[in-house]
Amino acid sequence: MSSVTISKSVTKNLSAVDTLGNKFTAPDYTIKQILDAIPKKCYNRYLTSSFYYVFRDIALCITFGSIAQYLIPKIDNYYLRAASWLIYAFIQSLPYTGIWVLAHECGHQAFSDYGWVNDTVGWILHSYLLVPYFSWKYSHGKHHKATGHLTRDMVFVPPTKEEFLNKNHVISLSELSADAPIITLKDLLIQQFGGWLAYLVTDVTGQPHPELGNKWYSSLFASHFNPSSPIFEKRDYWFIVLSDLGIISQFFILYQWINHFGWFNCFVHWFLPYVLTNHWLVFITYLQHSDVTLPHYEDHEWNFARGAAATIDRKFGFIGPFFFHDIIETHVLHHYVSRIPFYNARIGTKAIKEVMGDSYAFSDENMWVTLWKSARYCQFVDGNNGLKMFRNVNGLGVDPTK
Repeated sequence: MSSVTISKSVTKNLSAVDTLGNKFTAPDYTIKQILDAIPKKCYNRYLTSSFYYVFRDIALCITFGSIAQYLIPKIDNYYLRAASWLIYAFIQSLPYTGIWVLAHECGHQAFSDYGWVNDTVGWILHSYLLVPYFSWKYSHGKHHKATGHLTRDMVFVPPTKEEFLNKNHVISLSELSADAPIITLKDLLIQQFGGWLAYLVTDVTGQPHPELGNKWYSSLFASHFNPSSPIFEKRDYWFIVLSDLGIISQFFILYQWINHFGWFNCFVHWFLPYVLTNHWLVFITYLQHSDVTLPHYEDHEWNFARGAAATIDRKFGFIGPFFFHDIIETHVLHHYVSRIPFYNARIGTKAIKEVMGDSYAFSDENMWVTLWKSARYCQFVDGNNGLKMFRNVNGLGVDPTK
């Protein structure tokens, strides 16, 4: 991050009313205060520890798969057998998601002190899950540099009130009726099971790309698979190609899998867990950046310290720490210093909380409840002082028409 970003002047004691009517005050501490508070030991990246978790997660995948392959075909009842395969796919998606998180660590260079090791391991692990490693690494890096910035952030960028009105082809909120819960449920299902692929293919929820035109196929040129996509810099071109080669290699592996073991074997052991892994990714990231208490900033009131605090830590029982490697529980720290490995993040989180004070966002609400609440409450952002908070037309929380 540049010194300009660190020292950028913003309005002190800037405040607004959040979605629930509570006062929110933007942080005024500096990034230096945050960095000074983090114990130096948190930055230690151990190759043996990182590889331990990779091999542990792979071992879990093999173990779960072997048990399922041995036991489930022995179930005589067709419906019980089908249900068992679905339960197995859910369980298998947990270490799959853990593998995804470890590849994400590689992209942030938090896996080890060796860049070539990080990129090699990350490329292999992400390619197995059809994630274009370098493409994701570069776009995700830009997200970290501009979290909470309304015109520079790269994912889950909410529409402003004006954009929301324009999207719905009206000039005032009073012309809009509330979304029925069934519509929210439909939108959530589309988001959870199609959102990740839509993001990779069309950059949905990212910044608009008017330079690509307004044809129905224009968004395809903003794809993470296109080396010339406006998401990337020219210097990234051949790394995007390498990412695509990883995807092609995985398709070849899947082709061989089907040839040797049959399509059903590939379907239950790879495809279903893969689909559910994509769900977990959207579930996790959406709730890290969409909450009734979280702010977004216009450029003149944004700085790195404020942006990194515009995310939230949550709890997800046993699954979060064990399978998902604390990516849910220590996300705020991750936005301040992304190269701290996850196994040191608890210590770092405790340290920065003392600096952040009330600006540290945390919730222990059931995440499934929060998913529904965020979908109902967080439709667009509004505000007139450079600090914008979530609002909705569902009659929930603060009335956006006043």
